[in-house]
Amino acid sequence: MPARNVVSQGVLDSKVRYSRVASDDDDGYIDLQFKRSPPKVPYKAIVLATVLFLIGSLLIIIGALLLAGYFGISHSDRTVPVLIIGILVFLPGFYHLRIAYYASKGYPGYSYDDIPDFDD
Repeated sequence: MPARNVVSQGVLDSKVRYSRVASDDDDGYIDLQFKRSPPKVPYKAIVLATVLFLIGSLLIIIGALLLAGYFGISHSDRTVPVLIIGILVFLPGFYHLRIAYYASKGYPGYSYDDIPDFDD
C-alpha cells in the first residue's frame, strides 16, 4: 500500500493548502438558532374546549336536577344518560381549558403545544 504523504527532508509532498481553524469564540452558531419563537395560540381549539365545557356543565346540572326530581318527568330512565353524556362532554373541555389556562400563565410543564390544533 503506498504511503499517503511522502516526507522528503521534512517537507510534505502534498499540494493541499491548509488554513487556520476558526477561533474558539466563533463556533458557527448564532444566538437566534436557540431562541424559541413565541407560542402559537390555538384559538379554535380553545373555543371548542369552552363550548364543550359549557355544554357539559349544563347537561350535568340538568341531569342532577332531573335525578333529584326538581322537574316533573314522565320517564325517569332518561335522567342517568343525560348525566353521563354531560360528564363525557365536560371532561375533555375542562382538561383542555386547564392546559390553556396554565400555559397562558406560564406554569412549567404546560404549553399550547399540548392542545391539539386544527391545521387549516
